[in-house]
Amino acid sequence: MKPDRIRDLLEKVKSDSLSIDEAIAALKHFPYEDIGIATIDHHRSLRQGVPEVVFCQNKETEDIIKIVERLRENQQPVLATRVLPQAADELVRRFQDAVFYERGKAVTIGESEIEAGIGNVLVICAGTSDLPVAEEAVITARFMGSNTTQLTDVGVAGIHRLLGRLDTIHAANVIVVVAGMEGALASVVGGLVEVPVIAVPTSVGYGASFGGLSALLTMLNSCSAGVTVVNIDNGFGAGFAAGVINRNICGRRQENEK
Repeated sequence: MKPDRIRDLLEKVKSDSLSIDEAIAALKHFPYEDIGIATIDHHRSLRQGVPEVVFCQNKETEDIIKIVERLRENQQPVLATRVLPQAADELVRRFQDAVFYERGKAVTIGESEIEAGIGNVLVICAGTSDLPVAEEAVITARFMGSNTTQLTDVGVAGIHRLLGRLDTIHAANVIVVVAGMEGALASVVGGLVEVPVIAVPTSVGYGASFGGLSALLTMLNSCSAGVTVVNIDNGFGAGFAAGVINRNICGRRQENEK
């Protein structure tokens, strides 16, 4: 439930236009709701500023629909991640404002309640093969209200491609670097900037990359200060962290300008 809805309920009770019993009925499933196959956290947006995100991997399509329906009935915008085409088709069919991002395997429904278009989150992708993870990060950061910029296929095999975009890189509040193979790009970017860098290892690579483990270890052992690392292929986690950092940076700037 959005903070504005709670405030509106309290104002109506205060003005006697809504009875206490009616308000209790409206808050019946606050802060969480057990629907059998899931316990939905309607309180998430109050605690974290972002509604609960639906992780769809290994969930049945009908279970996903039930969860999304309850979130929408509580006027929550929805971000669903790791959505398979069958489930995405059903979400788009049932919810008029649903948008499926096929490459990023994500669905958004409804407008984010967060102020849109703040700051700048830059997502840098080492190679085109890393794009699905990078796009998940972009979609997530946008859902959280951040402006996003994306640089694609600027890996270390042709470092001049990255160095030619320094103006874009230095304009970011926070940078997400997505790379497979040996994962060296995060260290290079970390050595060029003064802002937080969130590294995302991907499972892209030949056998000795061990499904992303090689990139993960490279990023964890980065000698560039300011580089932090999320799990393999976790574009959502990186986009979420970047959105939180960006929001806090923009908030501090607004306070300093007052």
